[in-house]
Amino acid sequence: MSEIVPPEVRPKPAVPAKPSHVAPPTNLPHVPSHGSGAGGQGSGGGSTLLGYVGIDTIIEQMRKKTMKTGFDFNIMVVGQSGLGKSTLVNTLFKSQVSRRSSGWSRDEKIPRTVEIRSVSHVIEEGGVKMKLTVIDTPGFGDQINNENCWEPISKYINEQYEKFLKEEVNIARKKRIPDTRVHCCLYFISPTGHSLRQLDIEFMKHLGRAVNIIPVIAKADTLTPEEKIEFKQRVRKELEMCGIEFYPQKEFDEDMEDKSDNDKIRETMPFAVVGSDKEYQVNGKRVLGRKTAWGIVEVENPNHCEFSLLRDFLIRSHLQDLKEVTHNIHYETYRAKRLNDNGGLHPISSSSDTQESNL
Repeated sequence: MSEIVPPEVRPKPAVPAKPSHVAPPTNLPHVPSHGSGAGGQGSGGGSTLLGYVGIDTIIEQMRKKTMKTGFDFNIMVVGQSGLGKSTLVNTLFKSQVSRRSSGWSRDEKIPRTVEIRSVSHVIEEGGVKMKLTVIDTPGFGDQINNENCWEPISKYINEQYEKFLKEEVNIARKKRIPDTRVHCCLYFISPTGHSLRQLDIEFMKHLGRAVNIIPVIAKADTLTPEEKIEFKQRVRKELEMCGIEFYPQKEFDEDMEDKSDNDKIRETMPFAVVGSDKEYQVNGKRVLGRKTAWGIVEVENPNHCEFSLLRDFLIRSHLQDLKEVTHNIHYETYRAKRLNDNGGLHPISSSSDTQESNL
C-alpha cells in the first residue's frame, strides 16, 4: 500500500495594505458579522473585509471617466413668442447658449408652422465638459389656428428615439452612441393669472408620456405675490384634473427619500420665474435682474422669483435623473412599442458591407 501523504499546509496570504495615495473612507457604516460561514459570510449576505480592498474608489474612477468623456444634455423650450425662453436658458447656464442669431428675430415674419431649431455648445465647469443642445420651437402657439401645433414637436422627439434605436441595432455599433434625445422640455406658461389655455392642456396631455415636461410660469414679475400664489394653485389643480403628468412623476419615485424630496418640488411647481442676462448694482453687489419703475427684480433672489429653485432642481439635483428617466422610461416605452409593432428591427449593416454584398 502506498503511504498516505497529508495535504500541504499553505501559509495564509498576507492582506495587502491600503495604498498610501488613497484617502481613508469616512463615515462608512459598520457591517456586523453574524455566524462563521465561509469567507465570513453572514446570514444577512454581508462580509467582513480582512483589509482594504479599494471598492470605495469606484466613485473616483467614474468621476475621472466622466471628466474625460463629458456628457450630453438636450433641453427643449416650448411656448409662445415673447415669453423670454432664450433669455431664461441663457440665465440658467450663465452663457449665451441660446442666441437669437440661431433662430428668428423680431424683425422676421412669424413662421406659418412650428419649426424646430437647435444649437449646441460645449460648456465646461470645474473640469467637467457638457455638450448642451438647446432646441427651440419658433411658431408654437403664434397662429390664429393652433390646432395640432404640437405634432411637429412630438414628431421631432420620436425621431430622436428612432435615431438612437437604429444605432443600437447596428451590427457595427458605435462605442458611444450620439445622444440627441430630448432629456427635458421646459414648457412656458403665459402669466395670465387666470387659467391654462386649451393649447397648454393639449400639448402637455399629448407629450407628457413621451418627454420630461417641466412647466414654468414665464415673466412672473408681471404678477403680484398674491396673484402668483393663486395662479400656481389653479394651474396645479387643472393639471391634476386633466390627468397631465409632469416631471418628476410620482410613479418614478424610487424610495421614501426620493418621494419626500420630490413631493416638496411638486408642491412648488410650476416654477414662477424671471430671466435676465443683465447685471445691476444692488447693495454694493452685481446681480442679474430686470429693471422696472419700482426697482430691480433680482433673478437669483428667492424672495423675488423661483428661478434659483428651478436652476437647483434642473441642474444641481435632478440633471442625471432627467437623463435616466429619458433612457429607462420614455425611450424604453418607444423602443418596446416600435419593436412590437414591427416584429423587431433588422440589424443595419455598415455602408461598406452593403457595397460588398451588391458586388
